[in-house]
Amino acid sequence: MALWKDEAAQRTTPDPIAKAPEKVAVLSAVNEPAPRPAAAPQHRAEVSTKESVIAAGLTIEGKIEGAGHVRIAGDFKGDVNVQGNLTIEQGAHLTGGVKADTVVIGGQLDGNIDAASRVELLQTGVLNGELKAGSLTVAAGSRMRGKAEFGWDEKPKH
Repeated sequence: MALWKDEAAQRTTPDPIAKAPEKVAVLSAVNEPAPRPAAAPQHRAEVSTKESVIAAGLTIEGKIEGAGHVRIAGDFKGDVNVQGNLTIEQGAHLTGGVKADTVVIGGQLDGNIDAASRVELLQTGVLNGELKAGSLTVAAGSRMRGKAEFGWDEKPKH
């Protein structure tokens, strides 16, 4: 019974101290269903994808696999298989096979590119190997030796 009387007293009393707990309760209830701090990092993660860099002056041998973008500015010997973009900077050299969503060649690639959705050969780019891609962009001054297949769907059309 006393609890009932206290609630009735808070509703009818215009005292700002008595009203303050109600406002705090309303604000916390509004913030709980939609936590904005948790939404902000997810949005930032979608906008900025991680990129791994092999710096100029480095020579690395091995294998690169995973998700994310890779930028090569030095020398790399081995296969690159990423769910992301591969960029070979001007002056860089990659020797090995490549599987990536988008491949941008500004340096030299000695190896095959298999099933990329898009390949760009920049003005300073050199490709020695076979190419299989959804689309190919070739800048004036770039060089290529090998076989190129692009614009074909994986599935035959009937």
